[in-house]
Amino acid sequence: MKKWQEVMPRAVCLPGCMSMLVFLNSCSVGMAMSGKADPNTGALHIGQPRDEVLLHLGQPTKTHATADGRTDEFHLQRGNQQSTGRAIGHAVMDVLTLGVWEIIGTPVEGFTGETFTLSVSCDDEDKVTKISTTSVKPEF
Repeated sequence: MKKWQEVMPRAVCLPGCMSMLVFLNSCSVGMAMSGKADPNTGALHIGQPRDEVLLHLGQPTKTHATADGRTDEFHLQRGNQQSTGRAIGHAVMDVLTLGVWEIIGTPVEGFTGETFTLSVSCDDEDKVTKISTTSVKPEF
């Protein structure tokens, strides 16, 4: 008969390790489920009130005062919608590879989507006069 000191560490360690595999190895699954919808840039047009722009895009990241009004900068991301299909795919690969898939899946999800800056210039009456976009290079 084995002593409880020899059996107990195995009885605690095995379930503990298995639960860590399940809970810690789901970064790519969580990332796939937490994406944001693309911003509605098609609703923007010249002459539109600034309040409507804020309604579609939210608060600007930066606002600069100019001689004839102001310019709002929005840092936005497109192509990173939340996806149940991607999350299920990552979860299946996690199970099939016993969590090793996270080495590939997490960076793949991290680079999903394109970040860009949208600049909206307004005049003194807060009407849109210019809309421009600039791509943001990824930083490593």
